[in-house]
Amino acid sequence: MKSVKTEALARAFVAAMLVGSFALAPASRAAAQQAASASATTTVAPAGVERVTSVEGLTEYRLANGMRVLLFPDPTKQTVTVNVTYLVGSAHENYGETGMAHLLEHLLFKGSKNHPNLAQEMTEHGARRNGSTWLDRTNYYETVAATDENLRWALEMEADRMVNSFVAEKDLKTEFSVVRNEMESGENDPFSVLLERAVSTAFLWHNYGNSTIGARSDVENVPIDRLQAFYRQYYQPDNAILIIAGKFDEAKTLGWVNSIFSAIPRPTRTLQKVYTVEPVQDGERSVTLRRVGDVQLVGAVYHVPSGSHEDFAAIDILSFILGDSPSGRLHKALVETKKASRVYGFNFQMREPAIALYGAEVRQGDSLDAARETFLQTVESVATNPPTKDEVERARQAILKNIELTLNKSDQVGLELSEWVAQGDWRLFFLHRDRIRKVTPEDVQRVANRYLKPSNRTLAQFIPTAQPDRAEIPAVPDVAAMLKDYKGDAAVALGEAFDPAPSNIESRTKRGGAAASPKLALLPKKTRGATVVASMTFRFGDEKSLQNRSIAGELVTDMLMRGTTTRSRQQIQDELDRLKARAFVSGGPTQAVLFVETVRENLPAVMRLMAEVLRQPSFPAAEFDQLKAEVLANFEQQRSDPGAIAQREMARHLNPYPKGDPRHVMTIDEEVEAVKATTIDDVKKFYADFYGASDAHGSFVGDFDDAEVARLNAELFGQWKSPRPYARLANVYREVPAINKSYETPDKANANFVAGLNLNVRDDDPDYPALVFGNYLLGANSASRLRQRIRDREGISYGVGSGLNASALDKWGTFTSFAIYAPENVARLEAAYKEELGRALSEGFTAEEVAKGKSGYLQNRQLNRSQDNNLAGALSSYLFINRTFQWDEEFERKVAALTPEQIMAAMRRHIDPSKITIIKAGDFAKKTAAAPKPAQ
Repeated sequence: MKSVKTEALARAFVAAMLVGSFALAPASRAAAQQAASASATTTVAPAGVERVTSVEGLTEYRLANGMRVLLFPDPTKQTVTVNVTYLVGSAHENYGETGMAHLLEHLLFKGSKNHPNLAQEMTEHGARRNGSTWLDRTNYYETVAATDENLRWALEMEADRMVNSFVAEKDLKTEFSVVRNEMESGENDPFSVLLERAVSTAFLWHNYGNSTIGARSDVENVPIDRLQAFYRQYYQPDNAILIIAGKFDEAKTLGWVNSIFSAIPRPTRTLQKVYTVEPVQDGERSVTLRRVGDVQLVGAVYHVPSGSHEDFAAIDILSFILGDSPSGRLHKALVETKKASRVYGFNFQMREPAIALYGAEVRQGDSLDAARETFLQTVESVATNPPTKDEVERARQAILKNIELTLNKSDQVGLELSEWVAQGDWRLFFLHRDRIRKVTPEDVQRVANRYLKPSNRTLAQFIPTAQPDRAEIPAVPDVAAMLKDYKGDAAVALGEAFDPAPSNIESRTKRGGAAASPKLALLPKKTRGATVVASMTFRFGDEKSLQNRSIAGELVTDMLMRGTTTRSRQQIQDELDRLKARAFVSGGPTQAVLFVETVRENLPAVMRLMAEVLRQPSFPAAEFDQLKAEVLANFEQQRSDPGAIAQREMARHLNPYPKGDPRHVMTIDEEVEAVKATTIDDVKKFYADFYGASDAHGSFVGDFDDAEVARLNAELFGQWKSPRPYARLANVYREVPAINKSYETPDKANANFVAGLNLNVRDDDPDYPALVFGNYLLGANSASRLRQRIRDREGISYGVGSGLNASALDKWGTFTSFAIYAPENVARLEAAYKEELGRALSEGFTAEEVAKGKSGYLQNRQLNRSQDNNLAGALSSYLFINRTFQWDEEFERKVAALTPEQIMAAMRRHIDPSKITIIKAGDFAKKTAAAPKPAQ
């Protein structure tokens, strides 16, 4: 369960959705119109079910009890997503109830009348599931393999927990501490805490100013009867929207929905409307946060209208123009001048007037005052320094590209619609896109002039003003009237129904490649929106030649997308936006990995562009300076991060390679010094010494011409020779001594626990299937032993689990475990972990656990293969290790045949608790000092 707190969502916005738009893409009109027309004529709503409207392949129905149903069929994926959105969030909480919506979200995973062991059922059906709480809504979803059994189970389960969930006091007693643990994990992040404080200062009265996770005192003291009343009030069919997206029979499914959910009567109560209106801000506000940390932050919050308001499209464009990197004005004014290491800009698009937020990260030792002055001048000068046509068009192309690519993933659309129904109507999803298309530079300047003004700002200072200049926020539009006759674009073109079984993947895959070109695995198939993904890996170097060059190799990979001999960083990004493509290069000192996602017609142009990125980098000095500042800021932030410290120290202990070896795990100080010492000439020399395609493997999955792709790769990479020979760095098994060590991280509310053990196995070892599946039962699924004990029963940790992996080429693997927790629970956590591991090794797993676990584990593997990006990565990797998907088929057959005795025997042979290393990081000293002394 994921709480979408203010701070957590902001992180997601910054990382992946800077434009602030959840809208969808224009589609292939002819094919989509045919599909929509066919659906409209063949799907007859059952008696008592009203067909409301259809837009671009999505159709809304309404049941007699008031529940709305939205169907989005997509036969191209062997998955179906069921998402129930309730129109209740933290904005609906009363005094003393903050965090109640989120706490209730947690309790609804504890079971209901007809589904008492929900975690186990989720595992048996191989479901990827979660729930999230936000300001205006709460949602619950599960993605399962597209079978009638799975879909009907999901519908019956969601109907049962809508009105029959336990919401029991015994669960509340353990879950509130889990929520507190989640709360404390956010307290470790300076950005998260600062954002929470700034938003709460910006709002005087409206509940948007409250963090969704709530006040600690409310969460810990809320009476169970108050929580149950909240549940009965809001979890009803007339306050719910059911969204089904993926592969399903529309008529059959609608019949199931009607029979299952119509049995729930319409409630007699009347829901109260939220009537609090935030008054116009009448002057600058400020907030200063003083905490332990390693970077400085400056940010500004401005009130903006509701997400349905016509101004919001221009606000989206404005946020991109200010906050994007590297084209954004803040990046150019602060990062390029070295006044800041990173900038951001995003907005909250909500049902009622919300906020836009901009900010910058400043390294310690640099002037925060200078950064703040330039930051404010840049943000609030848009009104007098109008955006150019190029800036607006660049932002529009980037937003619309994301929109179009998103529409091709029905499972993402099924979840994203939650945000739009919460704003008033799911069709706002498309209307907002239409408005983005029409935004002009004058529109952007107008909204900047209207909202980005000092009196509407919350910052870390207060300045009295004789003549306040206030920003009047418009009222929420009448959404129903605005969208009465809205039709939108045609639905996107449909692809084929593809079976992700290993045998079918093998029968459809073509492998080859001339001796002079990369080895390729090609899997052409018709996809939704004619999308295609590609994954290519270029390997280079050997143990001797890579000595003491790890950092240079890392920086080369990071620099490739920052400029070629003919294009700047911005021009590369602009061209990718124009081509409707996502593409990047990742990797490190031993390899570079190219990932591409685009549409069929643009694949050749995208591949030529990325070949230019790989083969003609220019390594601009200014970009190199910016990159070093970003990298150093990241390392500095890790110095006091419990998670980063624990994970790094575990990696160093399990992999004790000597300093200089490319496999050596550096300390933070070593990495900082190495980055500082690395020059642009070092980076250029690394590229010149190693980069080439002599040892390259790649795969393409989706809608493409296989002959054309083969010719294109031979042309682009066939004659690109590597300057030096490649020899794989082997992973060597080492039996390291077990240690149990703690690291102090002062003023951090959350602690981290990691445990690890090296394994002397390879993935063709006879014990490997039993080890992997035993780990799945122990700590790698939602009904695992560790989760049930440490999270569900004792409420010690929000996140706990384990992992096991082994190399395909070397006899080397690892068994690891992790948990986050409050520092005062360190002894309880460690004891519970050791007890559960010991019980698994001494008693094993029951026949029932094994049988139910197999169902979920095998379905989950099928779900992974149904994702084209996962499939492309696996095909490329299998080329390198000389493997086909027949291995998967044989592996899954071995898992299906496992007995409890075989699992326990394999785990006993390889996992020795006395040899497990434990690393802990947290503020243990403070918690010990604060603990009450025993009575004398």
